[in-house]
Amino acid sequence: MLRSTLRWSASASLALALVVTAPAVAQAKPTTAERNGNSTAVARTSDGRAITNEKIAEEVARYWTPQRMASAVDLDIAKSAKATESTSRAPKPDGPAGSVAPVRPSVASGADVGIQLNESAVVGKVYFTTPNGGGASCSASAVASGKARLVMTAGHCVHQGAGGQWYSNWQFVPRYRDGARPFGTFVAYQLAARTAWINSSSYDEDMAIAIMHNGGNWGLKVVETVGGHGMRWNWGYNISLMTALGYPSNLGGGESQYFCQSGTWHAGSQQIRMWCNMTYGSSGGPWLQEYNDQNGLGFINSVVSHGDNPGNGQFDGPYFDNDIKSLYDFVEGLSPA
Repeated sequence: MLRSTLRWSASASLALALVVTAPAVAQAKPTTAERNGNSTAVARTSDGRAITNEKIAEEVARYWTPQRMASAVDLDIAKSAKATESTSRAPKPDGPAGSVAPVRPSVASGADVGIQLNESAVVGKVYFTTPNGGGASCSASAVASGKARLVMTAGHCVHQGAGGQWYSNWQFVPRYRDGARPFGTFVAYQLAARTAWINSSSYDEDMAIAIMHNGGNWGLKVVETVGGHGMRWNWGYNISLMTALGYPSNLGGGESQYFCQSGTWHAGSQQIRMWCNMTYGSSGGPWLQEYNDQNGLGFINSVVSHGDNPGNGQFDGPYFDNDIKSLYDFVEGLSPA
């Protein structure tokens, strides 16, 4: 278990401010569709073109040069005063416990991608362009599904929240490490989040899933290429051991995966909390039950959302209840075969 003391970086906050004030890029505002508490939009380039074919997806992948990736700002996870949460502080499990099983990749890569202790090929960095033209990054992970195209992250890693817009040029790099892309890159076809995040910046529902184009080094689906974590919902607030994985800028400069392990407990509202020393850049990284460091797979039970009290070595994630299952089913239904 990593034991470094949590330090929240003022320089990361300054860098994020630079993103916000970067020169504006011409951008068509994507149309958002909503159903059953879930919102979605077709992924777009920063000049507003829908990323609906392989040609445009390849253009986005080329856009993310090593220089642009290196200069992308790790997204802030300090708790925002503008964000909302449920007025009720009582936990509200809302149904029977459910699971989706993890899956291994269906192809042999042949690359230098051997499993390392607490580094998962399923977890990676996402890169995207903000509405004002700056580059930013978060963490994310592929999740198992029948159509094998889904990548899970935090809501604030796909959309700005209340009054904001969807991000553009959205790309996932599984098991990124020090500039290396051992599996290549995957570009988003469609982005989806809970409507409560889109409209109200609700931390209770700071969760998102992207549908990915075929891509990577072999032109395959993302889950075929790297495998996918399972998912669990309604498993309760108190889990004896959770493993969080991500790319924090305070540990390794966001250039490699780090982990923390802790039990979880109710953080108030529909959120859970765990001990962890990862900060900026770990946003969207998975919280995993039964993580197996021999195959890099586990069951996603939350994602990194925010630091409730910066400096205290803890962070929060949305409690996975029926809402995440609704989002998962919604996006899987939209996904091409």
